[in-house]
Order: sequence, then structure tokens, then C-alpha cells
Amino acid sequence: MTIPKYLTRISFTGLFVVFILFSSIIGFVTDWWWFSEIGHTQIFIKSLVAKIALFSSVGIFAAIFLLTNFFLAIRSKISWIAVLPEALIGRSVDLDNHLIKKLAVVLSLVIALFFGFTAAAGWQDILKFIAGSTFGATDPIFNKDIGFYVFSLPVFYLGLGLIKFLVLVALVGSAIIYFLRGNLYVANLRSFRQMQIERAARIHLGILLAIFLATIVAGIYLSRFTLLTSQSGLVFGATYTDATVRIFMLWISMTAAVFAAVLAAFWAWKGKLSPLVGAVSLYVVVGFVGAVIPSLVQKLVVAPNELVKEMPFIKHNIAATRQGFALDTIEEREISGDKPITAADITNNNLTVKNVRLWDRKPLLSTFSQIQEIRTYYEFAEVDNDRYIIDGEIRQIMLSPRELASESLPNKNWINERLTFTHGYGVAAGPVNQVTPEGLPVLFVKDLPPKSDVKELEISRPEIYFGELSNDYVITKTKSREFDYPKGEENVYATYEGKGGVEINSLLKRIFYAVKFQSLKLLLSNDITSESRILYYRTIAERVAKIAPFLTFDRDPYIVIADGKVYWIADAYTTSDRYPYSQPLLLNGKSVNYVRNSVKVVVDAYNGSVVFYQADAGDPILKTYATIFPGTFRPLSEMPESLVSHLRYPEDIFTLQTAAYSVYHMDDPQIFYNKEDQWEIPAIPSEGEGASRPGAIPPMQPRHIIMKLPGEQKEEYVLMLPFTPRAKDNLSAWMVARNDGESYGKLLVYRFPKDKLVFGPKQIIGRINQDSEISQQISLWSQGGSQVIQGPLLVIPIEESLLYVRPLYLKAEAGKIPELKRVVVAYENKIAMEETLEEGLSKIFGIGAAGKSQQGAATKTPSSNGPPAKDVEERIQRAASAYEEALRAQREGDWTRYGEAIRRLGDILK
Repeated sequence: MTIPKYLTRISFTGLFVVFILFSSIIGFVTDWWWFSEIGHTQIFIKSLVAKIALFSSVGIFAAIFLLTNFFLAIRSKISWIAVLPEALIGRSVDLDNHLIKKLAVVLSLVIALFFGFTAAAGWQDILKFIAGSTFGATDPIFNKDIGFYVFSLPVFYLGLGLIKFLVLVALVGSAIIYFLRGNLYVANLRSFRQMQIERAARIHLGILLAIFLATIVAGIYLSRFTLLTSQSGLVFGATYTDATVRIFMLWISMTAAVFAAVLAAFWAWKGKLSPLVGAVSLYVVVGFVGAVIPSLVQKLVVAPNELVKEMPFIKHNIAATRQGFALDTIEEREISGDKPITAADITNNNLTVKNVRLWDRKPLLSTFSQIQEIRTYYEFAEVDNDRYIIDGEIRQIMLSPRELASESLPNKNWINERLTFTHGYGVAAGPVNQVTPEGLPVLFVKDLPPKSDVKELEISRPEIYFGELSNDYVITKTKSREFDYPKGEENVYATYEGKGGVEINSLLKRIFYAVKFQSLKLLLSNDITSESRILYYRTIAERVAKIAPFLTFDRDPYIVIADGKVYWIADAYTTSDRYPYSQPLLLNGKSVNYVRNSVKVVVDAYNGSVVFYQADAGDPILKTYATIFPGTFRPLSEMPESLVSHLRYPEDIFTLQTAAYSVYHMDDPQIFYNKEDQWEIPAIPSEGEGASRPGAIPPMQPRHIIMKLPGEQKEEYVLMLPFTPRAKDNLSAWMVARNDGESYGKLLVYRFPKDKLVFGPKQIIGRINQDSEISQQISLWSQGGSQVIQGPLLVIPIEESLLYVRPLYLKAEAGKIPELKRVVVAYENKIAMEETLEEGLSKIFGIGAAGKSQQGAATKTPSSNGPPAKDVEERIQRAASAYEEALRAQREGDWTRYGEAIRRLGDILK
């Protein structure tokens, strides 16, 4: 029996398609299993249905539209042949109508696929258009709700662009077919009056041309609104020339285009081409005039009187930008800035002083890596900053998870990387301001298994399967023993008891995952059982973005210890770049002019569960997403209280808001126009080790601190950043974002009087660098071969004045552990460099400050196991520690550190 040729062709075509789509099918199925395990199948299904619906509907419509038009042009009662001349393509080619019909089918299908994929890529915009919420605010020019610009306009442009291109393809393709078959003849391309066209072809092409011109009309109509979401003048959004001239010229241009579209239909009906040519020529002339006249008005009318003409539009820009970045909710307070700080003020702000952040991230991360990684395959990737209530008192704590770095395994093979070494273990955590006599950080949580000196930081489930390191997939619950943590010369093994990961309980799943991860071992391994679970997408940033690609995520997810478990909290933003008149700024490389921290995401480090909470339920964009994906975003009231107390205002949005506020705090149009009160973020040498990189010095980064805000009754956890006048170094103001309780998310700006000089960070750093005692000591250390690391300058508000603190770290030439050696304290014209913060405060403010702050702000702690002892045994321990430090320095050849240790030993023995 002979197999028909068409069946053979279909079989080969089918095999080819399956081969091409196989990887996509594997990815689709494994993603479905993953979304099912994570509990967010609604997002997967709705986004998939939207993509399929858009792809199929738009693709089918495009295919039908093109095929209909092409077949109308090809149809004929008799066969016809077109001859392509040799001069055109190098040789003579005969094309009969059957071949052209096949080419038309192929071309239509290819273009339809393109249209389908383009429409499917816009699934988010389509769903937001359908479920879009109103903003409750309108633009000042067209009185349209902001939701029109954010949700509707992108879809209108997407649809119009597809229709315009589709009609253009149909028009050009049909015209070519008519030309090939002889229904359209142009004797001279310079003169369309000599064009000859049959009536049926004229009607067909005339209707398509009229539709194409109608899309141009629609595009001109929509372009009026884009004037409010673009910049062509003094400020972002429509300015005087746009509102008075350009919009008027667009109406004229639109009228000319309508006239041309009508005459195109008239040409199709009557066959008179001259009116159409005249109308198109008029449209071109109007377009040219519309480009020239606004420029002339700008130069001759606006430029000589720019402030007067542009003042209403400057107001629009200021108001919209303040709304877009939530600057309109900022509360401004005036402070004197020159009220002297006394020893009594230090005492009254004891908790603020006690939580001064002497340990910076980079030196602390380097120290953790040396003293707490324990094994080469552990790594501290980041240090996070949070607050905990310890012994009834708020304390600022630095935490760093001990994650597994599989690339650092001493014996790398598939079993070790995928089955045995599957997770990190525990955290290192300690207060931000306490130091051992050796200059190392005091640790409240340390070692393996993690031991906690404080109840609030105890961890009963220290395994970290999901974190910030980019580890690949692992398989748990296998026959191979799963490494838990090292214990002396032996290892402790455990079995995963969590619910994370997809169960590999069938041969089909093993085949699919073997293909997905390109590992034949995954299919053939005897260690994998029906109870085994495969964990993938384990990086926090990758995990949350996979679930909610429509959100923008903060770059720094942070770790939290709560209820004996380890969690990650990631901040998510709803953003837009289409808020009318709002000035765009960059957020993580993306241009936005509207942003809200609307979502808090909690990820369980053990189970990998991901829960989204509504942090700003009033945000219209979040309301829209909540309508699209009901049940995905839980109310913030459902978040456990143990996690709510650790929510913090994210740094990325705060940095963005401070950048915007440095300009847009000027709400008077004339002051804004002259930029006479513009601020900037102080730029100081980059933090960390060594000198700053060549080029521009980066601005200061916001820092979380615990302080008592002026006028408030108790200390709280805030995010703070100072401002200086543009191109000047004195301080103008400082902004804080509050983090605790009902005050969470509130922004405050404390402004200093303009007629008073308040030293800024640059000036303080200059004075520190010029201090003879400090520069001499740094030079002495450097000459001894040690590296001096100048920590970040800390701005500490005390009452209505500012205190500056800068830690100095020392790293031996042969060592890698930075040690906190000195603390520089600066206030007004006074500078002190001492071994501890309380000693520096005592030197500047008198013995009373030291006496009171000794209990709360101590930075030197003889033992990391508890409070300082006051008996002889304590002095013996300190002396022994100093002696051991001297011996280590002597062995390493670090004579500077050796001298320091001997001096400290002498002080102890006095």
C-alpha cells in the first residue's frame, strides 16, 4: 500500500514542529508543576489563557484579513500568468495565479504569526485595560482620568499599530498582485494621472487606502494625549506651545487626514484620482507647517517671556510629580539646627547612641566570611539590617544568612551538588555597635548549629534552601544522605521535612526534568524515589519575579528571624511611565514616573512558600492586579504579627523619592524655574575598602537607624538621608521614612533655617581628614603595612542638631579580617578619635555623657557571650586576649597591630 505524498509531507512537518516546540513544551509543563506546588496556578492559567486568546484571535483575524484581500486581488475566471522582467531580478520568471496564491497563503500565515506573537506579548496591558481601576484624579488639559493614560492608552496604541500595519501589508500586497496581473498599470511613476486601473481593483485598493488613512487619523487623535506623557519643552508634559499651538495644529492635520480618507473612498467609487492626490498633498503640507509653526512660536513668543508663559505648566509638572512619587504626603518640619547638644541630651537619647551603626556592611561581610563561614562551601552573600526587641529594648541588628555555594564544594559531582549539599544553615547576627577587645563584632547568633545568646533570635529551623545565591536545582528526600551541617570532624545528616519542591513521583516527571536540566543522571539515578522532591527557582529574586512578572522588585530582599524560623521579605513596586506631567526617573534601570511600594512578599527559607501582601491597598494599579488575579494579594492584616514588626521602608523607592524631592520640594513655580533652592544628595567617597573609583563620586546611600525624632517621645526605626544645597556643602535638610507601627511609610523632612550654617557631610569629612591626630595615626598604620578602611560617615540626629560618627577599620597586610580600631566623633568644631564611641562622646560632651552612655552605648565588649564583667577575672581575660593578639600580630609580622596590643595590655595591667 502506497502512502500518499501529502501524508508524508504532513508527517515530516509535524515531526519538525514537535522538535522545534519540544523545549517549549518541557518548559511549559514543568512550570505548570512548579506553579501548582507553589500555589499560584491562577496567575499561570490566566496569563496563559490571555496569551493564547490574544495570539489565536489576532493571528486568525490577521490571516483571514490578508488572505481575503490577497484572494480578491488574485481571483479570476481564467488562469493568468505574470512575467517578471529579466532586468528586475536578473532572469525572466513566469508566475501563474496558482503559484502566487500559494505565496500569498505562506506570506499571510507568517505575518499572522508575527501579529499573534506581538499581541500575546501585550497580555498584561490587555488585562489591565479590561480590569483597570480609576485613579480619582484627572489631567489638567483633557480632563481625563489618570487611568486612561496608564491602562487604556497603551492598548489603543497597540491595537492601532497592529491594524495600521495589517492594512498597509494588505494594501501593498494587493497592489503588487494587481500590477503583476495587469489590472494596474502606471506608465510614468512621476505622474499618477497616467495610471490605469480596472474598476474592481480600484474599489478594492481605494477601500484599503481609506482604512489606512483612517488609522492615521486615529493616530493623530491619540498623539494629543502623548504630549502629556513626553517632554518637548521646559518641563515634562505639555507646555505652552503644545497646549496652544501644537494641539491646534494636530486638529488641522487630523482634519486633512479625514479629508484624504473620504476622498480615497470617493476615488474608489468614482475613479477620480486628482482630488485624492490634492488631499494627500494638503496633509503633507499641513504636517510640515505643524512642525515649523510651534518652533517659531517657541522662539518668538515663549522664549522671551518663558516664566510667564510656562508658569501654569510648571505648576502642573510640580503637582503631578509630587503625586506620582507620593511626595505630596511628605510632612515638613522646621528645626533650629543650632541648639547645642549637651551631656543631658546624650543621656536622653541613650537608645539612639546605643544603636549607632559602627559596623558597615562590607567590613562586616568580610569579617563574617573569615570567622563564621566554618567551611569553604558556605558563603555570606549579604548583610541585612533590622531591629528586634531584646530584653524589652529596641536593638538594631545586622544579620547575614550562611548560604551554600555549590561552586565552592571541594569535590564537585552530581550527587554532591544535587543530592547531598542542598542547603545553607543558620545565620550570623549581632548588634551594630558592639565590639570585642580584638576589634571583632559581638555575635548574638553564631556557629553551627546556630547558638543564640538572646531568646528573640533563637532559630529552631535554621536550614536555608531558598536564598540570594544563584544555586541550581537540588533534589531532597532521596536515598543519598543529605548533609545538614559539620560537627567537629564529622558531619550531621538530615532528611528534608518541608513541603517545598515538586514530587518526582512518576517516570514522566523524571523524563521531563532530565530534559529541562539536561541531566541524564536525573533520569537514571537509583537514589531518586517516588517521594523525592525537586526544588528549583530557589533564588529569591528569580522566584518572586517568576510568579509576578508584572511587579518591579526591590534589589535587596532581607532576612528575618521570626517564630524560630528564617524568612525572606521582598518589597515589590507597582510602576508606570505614563503618569501625565510627572517627571520620569530611573528605578533599577527602568524609567518610571509613578511608583508605589504596594506589595510585601514573604518567602519561607525552608519551604519556599511565597505569600503576597497588600501594603498599599489604595493603589489603583494594585487594585487592578487584585481584580485580575483575585486571591493572590492578601490583606496586610493577615500577615503574622511577628513579621509585621520587621517590615521596613525599602531603600530603592526612598532613594528615588529623595532624588525627586531634592528638586520638587520647590512648589513655587518661580523658585522652581530659577532652581534657586535646589538640593542634592551629598556625594562622599565610596564606602568600603580603598579609594573611590575614578570618575564621579557616588552620592550617600540611605541608612536605617534607630533614633528619637525631634518632637517625638520614643526611639523608632527610620530610614534617613540628608540634603545639601546644590553645589554647596552645608546641610539644608534631612528626610526620614518611618517604619514602626501605625507610622509605617510616613515621610518626614526636617528643614534647617536658610540663614544658619549647619555643617554637611563633605565639610565634616574634610575636617576629619585635616585633623592632625587622625591623619598621623592613619599614616602610622599605613606605614606599618596595614590597610585603613574608613567606614561610611554616619549622620546621627540628636534633638535638633546633628552628630557625625565615622568608624575606622584596620586590616593587616597578611590578614583578611577588618577590625574596628577607632571611632571618630564630630560635632560642630569638635572632633575626637577614640577606641570606643562612649570615649569619643565623653571627650566632646564631658564626663557626664560617658557616665550615662557607658551602659547603653558601649562598643567594646570583653566577651561576646554577655555584658561586661567588673571583677578581676574580667581584667585577666582581657589581658590574656590582648597578649594572644600581640602574639598573633608578631607571627604575622604586623608590628603596628603588635604595638597596639602591647599598649592595650599595659593599660589593662595598670
